[in-house]
Amino acid sequence: MSGLFSSLSSTVKALNAHGRALETAGKNLANVNNPAYARQRVLYGDRGTVLTPTGAESLGLEALGIEQLRDSLVDRQLMREISLKSSFTAEQAGYQRAQAGLGQSISAAGATDSSSASGNGLGAALDRLFTSFQGLAASPTDVGARQSLLQTAAILTDRFQLADTRLAQVQTDLDAQITSDVSSANTLLSTIASLNSQIGRFEVNAPGSAVDLRDQRQAKLEELAAKIPVELHDVAGGQVQVVAKDGAGADVILVDLATVQGPVAFDGTQLLAGTPATPLALAAGAIKGSLTARDGAVQALRSNLDLLARQLVTSLNAAYNPTGATGDFFRATGVTAGTIRLEAAVTTVSLKASDGGAAGDNTIALAIAQLATRPFSTAGAPPDVIDGTLGSFYSNAVSDLGQALAGANARVDDQDNIERLVRSQRDSISGVSLDEEMADLLKYQRAFQASSRVFGVVDELLDLVVNRLGRG
Repeated sequence: MSGLFSSLSSTVKALNAHGRALETAGKNLANVNNPAYARQRVLYGDRGTVLTPTGAESLGLEALGIEQLRDSLVDRQLMREISLKSSFTAEQAGYQRAQAGLGQSISAAGATDSSSASGNGLGAALDRLFTSFQGLAASPTDVGARQSLLQTAAILTDRFQLADTRLAQVQTDLDAQITSDVSSANTLLSTIASLNSQIGRFEVNAPGSAVDLRDQRQAKLEELAAKIPVELHDVAGGQVQVVAKDGAGADVILVDLATVQGPVAFDGTQLLAGTPATPLALAAGAIKGSLTARDGAVQALRSNLDLLARQLVTSLNAAYNPTGATGDFFRATGVTAGTIRLEAAVTTVSLKASDGGAAGDNTIALAIAQLATRPFSTAGAPPDVIDGTLGSFYSNAVSDLGQALAGANARVDDQDNIERLVRSQRDSISGVSLDEEMADLLKYQRAFQASSRVFGVVDELLDLVVNRLGRG
């Protein structure tokens, strides 16, 4: 009797274990398209052995727990690659916005007008200004030539101002994006701290058992890595400590177990975090990419446009008003790309082709037209503010942005390939395979059916022993 009851008890435990395995396989299949899910396996084990009058006897099979198939090193490598890709992508987006702000498509070789027929860019407007002065030199008294020149000059100043305004708006948009990313990072830090707390409570007596919470935490850590680069330190109880780095390479603790150690903040130039607030050294992440674009190529282009506007105003006014007594063409004070404008006194009637010469004199118009090919030098005496011609300086300025955009595009493509490779490596460990799960499902089904048959046989034997033995 004791043998039959023991066999019945062992079979019940086997049924429970195989049932748990079936549930786990079904859960894996249900999450086949969930990128944050790591596949799970039931850990089978023997409950132990006891000594009976007939010898050693097993207490039967049982499901000891659920194992989550993860490689923490691959997870952390993927976080680093995600952080780098986000940085390059954010930088690329900033340069693309700047390109759109110029109204021109840009390559590393220079700017190309968005409309080849009309030439809508700043470079084309600059060329047309000098062409209009050539037209004025050919017909100094022609009213149409004068009107065309003033219209062309007004278009040029509008293009300067609009380009500066749009580039400034790009920088403002990048600031807003950084602010949004900082807010998201703080939300993620709070969520990670909360998940740490829950994992710690669930795993007090069962280490590694809070598998679903660990999945959720890993997903949030990867989202955080997309904003700022972080590192993890394992702590007892299944919890992690989330840290960033300062300028000296020292750890700045962001999350310590269930506590956020000071929120992340942006002061306009750098990111601060921890307690006390410490400037972070950002090597990757979307915030780093936005800062690189804002303070790098976009700001450099704005500064170069300011220099171009200043050189244009200085040199053209010097040619237009050689004596300094008959009035300038452009307003000469506080010149930037955002403030360049014509002198209010310059009209169709007052526009000068010469400085007091006869009616047909075109010396000023010719001198200004020749500025298109004049090379400037910052090493001259007196020094200019640019090197090269006005047109070549502008082309070089926008080509710098083009080179930055081309570099960002290449880095995004390369990093995307690297991230896919690392993600593929992780999927080979943690990803759910339909074929494998279906095979396991069939295996667990057969095991459950076999245990059920054993249960049925033992039940019949017990019925025979209890209810029918000894009857006549």
